[in-house]
Amino acid sequence: MRYVAKRAGHALLVLFIAYTLAFFLLSALPSDGVMARYADPALGLSQPEIDAIREEMGADKPLLAQFFSSLGGFLTGNLGYSVRTGTPVSSLIAEALPHTLALAATSVGLAIVVALLAAFVATLPGMGWIGDFFRALPSFMASLPGFWIAILLLQFFSFHLGWVNVIDPAPGEGLILPTLTLVVPMAAPLIQVLIRSIDEVKGQSFVQVLRARGATETRIFWRDVLQNSLLPAVTMAGLLFGELVGGAVVTETVFGRPGLGSLVVTAVSNRDTPVLLGVVLIAAAAYVVINLVVDLLYPVLDVRLRGKVTR
Repeated sequence: MRYVAKRAGHALLVLFIAYTLAFFLLSALPSDGVMARYADPALGLSQPEIDAIREEMGADKPLLAQFFSSLGGFLTGNLGYSVRTGTPVSSLIAEALPHTLALAATSVGLAIVVALLAAFVATLPGMGWIGDFFRALPSFMASLPGFWIAILLLQFFSFHLGWVNVIDPAPGEGLILPTLTLVVPMAAPLIQVLIRSIDEVKGQSFVQVLRARGATETRIFWRDVLQNSLLPAVTMAGLLFGELVGGAVVTETVFGRPGLGSLVVTAVSNRDTPVLLGVVLIAAAAYVVINLVVDLLYPVLDVRLRGKVTR
């Protein structure tokens, strides 16, 4: 219980620091979103009218007063309103978040499958150049820029072959190319971590005993070695998922997908600070929660830690 409380406390502290840094960094920008939105001559608003709007939205208050007001709203579930549209930020995020979560979940899931298969082939004895190829593959995959992968897949599978429709696609169809784009860089570190961990476990004496008893390499890998090699990979997968919730901007923009990425692009172009703060908060919360879950999974995956957790 003490372990859980300690990890939860750390998670809340990280969330508070992330929100505070985001608020003051966005506030340091040359002009606020209200001025950027309503000072447009095409709107025909006078300076007193703009000042009244700034007062109504609290943009005229001292910076610390704005921070504590914003923090109080966050604690009560009120993330404020979009400067551009006047829509509640929570509504905008609630509309965009499911699209990003679906993309993140499918990408991480497929990346795990690819990593497991690649690590299995790479660590099989006697594979020769095939094993060497799969061991070198992660470095190549990690070097490919995400936007380049996205454009290549878009040109080949959509425009050249016409297999995937990217203009008003069906819900499942719209996930195919963005998922493949994200799987390549995400699977790379997972493969590296798994290969390193599997090599270490396979060097232990119990594996030699299993081989002496006649167990096949496939059975040893999937039943004994993999379970003892999962901890580093679980940590890596959690980090990747947490980062992806707030980091799918390029992929969602290239494929024109709705989600937090496209919401961020729109908010940045319109200096919509409340929306940016809300997205930063959600991304940080996703990162913190996933890492908290990973920490709590450690004792489940490693019996050596269970005694420490219960103390």
